[in-house]
Amino acid sequence: MTMTLGTLTDAILQRASGHSRFIVAIAGPPGAGKSTLADALYSELIKRSEKAEVLPMDGFHMDNGILRERGLLSRKGAPETFDVRGFFDIVTAVRKADQDVLVPVFDRSREIAIASARSVSSETRFILAEGNYLLLNEEPWVRLKNSFDFSIFVGPTVEVLEQRLRDRWIGYGLDDAGIAAKLYENDLPNGKRVVQNSQEADIKIDIWE
Repeated sequence: MTMTLGTLTDAILQRASGHSRFIVAIAGPPGAGKSTLADALYSELIKRSEKAEVLPMDGFHMDNGILRERGLLSRKGAPETFDVRGFFDIVTAVRKADQDVLVPVFDRSREIAIASARSVSSETRFILAEGNYLLLNEEPWVRLKNSFDFSIFVGPTVEVLEQRLRDRWIGYGLDDAGIAAKLYENDLPNGKRVVQNSQEADIKIDIWE
């Protein structure tokens, strides 16, 4: 299904009627365009005089040192390489809307999560949480679903995903061997896991425009 940004925003606003704090989950495989959609929805909500913030799941990547100790460094980005409890705790705190909440942000250029890099105001109405595994039907991720008021799953074709991911890693200077390792040993297997094992979303789209 293809939807326009305006239609998606309308759907969110309609569902949020009567809510002073409304959390939207934007899920999908790596390379689906979740971050781009979250940023676009943020801009559209601001244009409509709403207060919004983006809450990326990527800020909860485990540190490389921890991943190395656990033998998971080569699998960085898989469900097992995130601090799920930390993310759940932050979402729980954000849902209460009784105080400002500091959240981490992932710096992809350095491959590290930076603590307390963004503040979510208690006055912000819309929280746009985005990440691969927000709807994953596996423990402990499955516990997140009830924390969200509305959910969007973005799932382009495998061909589109592969090209986007290839372009991403080219942009970070990886050679052909490094790109192949990222794609076929990590990103695409993770994407398949997301597509096959995610819970039903309120809206599922292939692309948006």
